[in-house]
Amino acid sequence: MSGLLKKLPTKLTNKRAVKVADNTRLPVEKPNSTLKPISNQFTKLLSVTKYLPAGARASILSKAFGKVVPYVGTTGIYYETVNPNQVVVSLNNTKAVQNHIGSVHAVAITLLAETATGFILGLNLPSDRVLLIKSYSVNFYRPIKKGQIAAVASLSDEQRLDILNTPKGEMVIPCVIHDRESDSDRDPIVVEMTWAWIPKSELEARRQGKASKELENNQIDNEKTEDEPSEHKQPKAEQSESEENSLTSTQELESN
Repeated sequence: MSGLLKKLPTKLTNKRAVKVADNTRLPVEKPNSTLKPISNQFTKLLSVTKYLPAGARASILSKAFGKVVPYVGTTGIYYETVNPNQVVVSLNNTKAVQNHIGSVHAVAITLLAETATGFILGLNLPSDRVLLIKSYSVNFYRPIKKGQIAAVASLSDEQRLDILNTPKGEMVIPCVIHDRESDSDRDPIVVEMTWAWIPKSELEARRQGKASKELENNQIDNEKTEDEPSEHKQPKAEQSESEENSLTSTQELESN
């Protein structure tokens, strides 16, 4: 927790990273919940900032979470809504995130979905576990040519309880991608992210086991190398006899 708090900016601001007017935003239905948040480093950060104005809170969370995952912090992703039942992150459609035809790059859309689903799982994961991305599925059936895009990931209370009560498991978390200025009648793009989680103790045991196995294999290889005679090295007795024969041959040539 102290590490996250140190990442908070020293100066609060109400400035918002988004550039699109609020009236262009699609309404996002917030799921109702009766569950209390669990206690981990992310929910503690949320509790520290919950009394701040919405704009300042979102800016601070964006900067803090951008430090937690450095690569994501370089992309300009903005955390609009962050709570255990729903995470909404957005990205401005700028030249830096476009592909060769001017649409938002597929990787940028995928990263947005990975961020939303990863953080909502992280908000509901006890601190003695670690999350890992396994796979994802997305159908880019239409380009996103203009405007801001937003990724919305949601969890029901039932899903949150499953995460809490399952020490080791996995879950497919859908993420809806909204094209906020699109005039298309098509449905939003949906990305399905498969996340897994395991106890930190198991991950550490795997790492130690792998390191021990590698060390054992190296020791076995070294022992085999020491036991096997070199192809270019004669045994000591044979080498002495060879040297003696070579010396005798040389003396005979010199006497002739």
